[in-house]
Amino acid sequence: MAARSEQQSVPLSVLLKRELAHEKIENPEIAHGQAGQSKKGEDLTLVKTECQRMVGDGVSTYSVFGVFDGHNGSAAAIYTKENLLNNVLSAIPPDLNRSEWVAALPRALVAGFIKTDKDFQEKGQKSGTTVTFVIIEGWVVTVASVGDSRCVLESSDGEIYYLSADHRLDTNEEERVRITSSGGEVGRLNTGGGAEVGPLRCWPGGLCLSRSIGDMDVGEFIVPVPHVKQVKLSTAGGRLVICSDGVWDSLPAEAALDCCRGMPPDAAAPHIVKEAVQAKGLRDDTTCIVVDILPQEKPSVSASHTKKKGMLKSMFRRKSSESSSYNDKDYVEPDVVVELYEEGSAMLSERFHTKYPICNMFKLFMCAVCQVEIKPGEGISIHEGAPNSGKFRPWDGPFLCSSCQEKKEAMEGKRSLGRVSSGSDD
Repeated sequence: MAARSEQQSVPLSVLLKRELAHEKIENPEIAHGQAGQSKKGEDLTLVKTECQRMVGDGVSTYSVFGVFDGHNGSAAAIYTKENLLNNVLSAIPPDLNRSEWVAALPRALVAGFIKTDKDFQEKGQKSGTTVTFVIIEGWVVTVASVGDSRCVLESSDGEIYYLSADHRLDTNEEERVRITSSGGEVGRLNTGGGAEVGPLRCWPGGLCLSRSIGDMDVGEFIVPVPHVKQVKLSTAGGRLVICSDGVWDSLPAEAALDCCRGMPPDAAAPHIVKEAVQAKGLRDDTTCIVVDILPQEKPSVSASHTKKKGMLKSMFRRKSSESSSYNDKDYVEPDVVVELYEEGSAMLSERFHTKYPICNMFKLFMCAVCQVEIKPGEGISIHEGAPNSGKFRPWDGPFLCSSCQEKKEAMEGKRSLGRVSSGSDD
């Protein structure tokens, strides 16, 4: 593990309050470009800039970017693109200030992903999709991901950070352990006579990913619970590259960033796609979004910094548990990327725990996932059946409706929702 930086970490609330109180830091300028080449017609993108967090104020804005890589058809990708953002926003309580709203995002993203998956499965379609979903509010970037589409960040000084997780069974040992411990099987396709070919897959079903939205035909061990990472950039900014696996199967992160250095994002995105296709041919849908997060009226970050090689970082400075007592008047913002939050557990009791920064985020008589009203006494605690459930009382929330409790138990291998198993090409 990398050594912890000697410079003290600072909580999100201190960073945001300092910016607002002293008005020293303006919101960044967001520039973006996107491109793609289609093989199957199953990749989709979402780009929404200057969304209003508080309707009508014209100031509290955020931007949303998403890449959806469908399989077995594009129905799941289309549905997710159309509904995911609204489901995330519906899980955020109204009347939160800026720091509370940003702190609520990781939990709301988990609820939004699960609700989107649950609602899509009610349609009875077998399509599925990977998702890399990015929300930028000020200098804070929050990324939620399931599957093998990915998001990388290059900071202003040329360091590369991975903001998403790869849920391919071939590369993710933790997910293999999760599936097998829940009763699933992981193995390669058996062609007979003991010969095994292709990537590792989850059985029943045969999907080579452990997380996605949709895929109702491949078993409950394929869950929609996203890995979520939230970071705060320095005011020098940075560049995000968000791509489907059509790019990442051909180009490592450093090569993707190197090939478009000095280009504005609207030129960088098609160039990355071109490089990926030239490297290995158009074997899959190949989609890319490039986002530059820039100081106001400054040139593109990738054109202004000197490249530094071999500086791949997956570790960040974590927020100190004692940071709430920090005196922000003594704080000088470092020119680094600060990790505010990261969690990838598939267990809802760990994603909706009571120590969450917004402790009263969920209303007492509202399902934490689907936001439907629950009559008193009918809600089921998220901690029921959890390994540490003895620490909690039956009335400790947040709570789930009976339908979402069934979904939770199915994802944890405790029951089946009656999916039909069949092979999958992904």
